[in-house]
Amino acid sequence: MNKSESKDINVFQKYLSLWVLLCMFVGVFIGEVFPSAVEVLSNLQIEGISVPIAILIWIMIYPMMIKVDFESIKRVGKNPKGLFVTWIVNWLIKPFTMFFISYIFFFVIFKNLIGEALAKEYLAGAVLLGAAPCTAMVFVWSSLTKGDPAYTVVQVATNDLIILVAFIPIVKFLLGVSDVVVPYKTLFVSILLFVAIPLILGIITRKYIINKKGSQYFEKEFVNKFDGVTTLGLLLTLILIFSFQASLIVKSPIHIVLIAVPLILQTFLIFTIAYISCKLLKLPFEIAAPAAMIGASNFFELAVAVSVALFGVGSAASLACTVGVLTEVPLMLFLVNIANKTKKYFI
Repeated sequence: MNKSESKDINVFQKYLSLWVLLCMFVGVFIGEVFPSAVEVLSNLQIEGISVPIAILIWIMIYPMMIKVDFESIKRVGKNPKGLFVTWIVNWLIKPFTMFFISYIFFFVIFKNLIGEALAKEYLAGAVLLGAAPCTAMVFVWSSLTKGDPAYTVVQVATNDLIILVAFIPIVKFLLGVSDVVVPYKTLFVSILLFVAIPLILGIITRKYIINKKGSQYFEKEFVNKFDGVTTLGLLLTLILIFSFQASLIVKSPIHIVLIAVPLILQTFLIFTIAYISCKLLKLPFEIAAPAAMIGASNFFELAVAVSVALFGVGSAASLACTVGVLTEVPLMLFLVNIANKTKKYFI
């Protein structure tokens, strides 16, 4: 990593809170001043996935995907501990801690502020988030922590396969909902858009550049052409998310905070469990960081889509899922910062 890149990353991390607040202000301002334009952008969707945000995620993912060496993917099986951490934390711990923490806050601590009817729907939205570990944005968090690209691809890919069979049973068990309808098109389109296609394009790009100009040019010059792209994409994504949810932020600030509290605590808990587990298993940082990020973040497109199908677009459950969207990127940026500052404790 060259000096200018290091400096940029340090400045970004140093003033992280300022960037998030600035993006929130700009996003809300745009959403309130230009609501029609924002509505047009928010309606650009493919199976519940926002096209503008998908484009920005692609911009962030591509620089990481070109670093993936296909031979490295085949070697992941020789060190499967990171995969076990991902699977166990995401599917045997996360959904249940999300239910427990959310129940305590919505039905006990915030009982007099929310009421039982709202508490039930807020809990449902939280559980839907907890049962849907992240897909696309993990590549961004991995890139910001300089995670192993090949290992991250396998972690995400296997996680997506587990979603196919585990999501419905977990939601049914925790919520007692018998008619869970999963929009599999949303799931498959997300996997195709954010894993399969960028990975294939990245591998093709890598092979083409190396064959044409050599591996030294690829490692020393070509990869560095994308410096700063991930950070720019993240800031634009923040602005876009906040602009989409501007009216929600302005109209329901208190309930947004109440919903956000257990979601934030859950995120920190899952990150800590996975991160410390990787440390105890003596996994290298480039595997540990992405493993912790996958469980800490959520596949909010899937959660929102299922919530709308089960409870309706204007339901309290859908509101809870939307708050998950609002809090995720700023919170994950904070965890990325924590991971980078604790990198020295890993091998």
